[in-house]
Amino acid sequence: MPRSFLVRAGSVVSFALAAHGLPVAAQEPAQVPPDSLGWHRQAVGQLNLTQVSFDNWSEGGENAMAWQTTLASTFAYRGPSYSWESSGKLGYGKSKLGSSDLRKSIDEIRLESVLLHRWKGPVDPYVGVLARTQFSTGYQYGDSTRTATSGFFDPAYFTESAGLAYQPTGVLKTRMGAAVKETFTRLYNTYSDDPSTPRVEKHKVEGGITSVTDLNAKLRDDVLLVSRLELFSNLTALRRTDVNWESTLTVQLAKYVNLNLDVRLLYDSDVSARRQLKQSLALGLTYAFLKDNAG
Repeated sequence: MPRSFLVRAGSVVSFALAAHGLPVAAQEPAQVPPDSLGWHRQAVGQLNLTQVSFDNWSEGGENAMAWQTTLASTFAYRGPSYSWESSGKLGYGKSKLGSSDLRKSIDEIRLESVLLHRWKGPVDPYVGVLARTQFSTGYQYGDSTRTATSGFFDPAYFTESAGLAYQPTGVLKTRMGAAVKETFTRLYNTYSDDPSTPRVEKHKVEGGITSVTDLNAKLRDDVLLVSRLELFSNLTALRRTDVNWESTLTVQLAKYVNLNLDVRLLYDSDVSARRQLKQSLALGLTYAFLKDNAG
């Protein structure tokens, strides 16, 4: 194996470890209590609505309307020697300002499945697959025009990985491993095409290293912070490391009423040379269709 490849691999691993704050010294893994073995199921839905209307308002302003809905679910089986967790997140929403058309404000499909074997050491081996795409066509808007830039399953991303997982506490878990990232397109081939070749590629395959860190922390009885950091590098350069960082701060105001602050940071040099940032603050309804239940 070329020495340059090992140097790049070592640099990416060091970067990911530093980003996740993993300790150098080995620690005992979090133990699964016997009463938590079995199936755990959870599904939570949210609906956020916003509407502003003006009529003969001297101070000015534009009518506005927005709605967003999300559904997040987890189905996990925890055994004494292994665990299998499948999760999904579906989100869709639109907004309208003044006389403009309805435009997407959120559009996401994320499905993930991870099988983990429990060892007696500080880390556990795992295999997993992560899929991402969207529901409908996305547009880039100009002053009076719009240009389609994406669509359903166009692009679609699949990341298959195998490596080691580490869970120092009940609220924090991370994993890192070798990975294959696949990008599929149909019409919008800029996500998958290699401009250095004469033909248009609709399928791109990249090998590299990936890491995923999840934080689920209850800051107070009525305040929850959920954060997820995904990194992928094809080992060509650290500055080409793909970053997907999503964080949600939820404050429960009443039994079914929450205030949600969502922040998402994206960086993928194949899509844009600059980082992308999305933030939303919404008041809405939250309902648990399924609650965590073992057995």
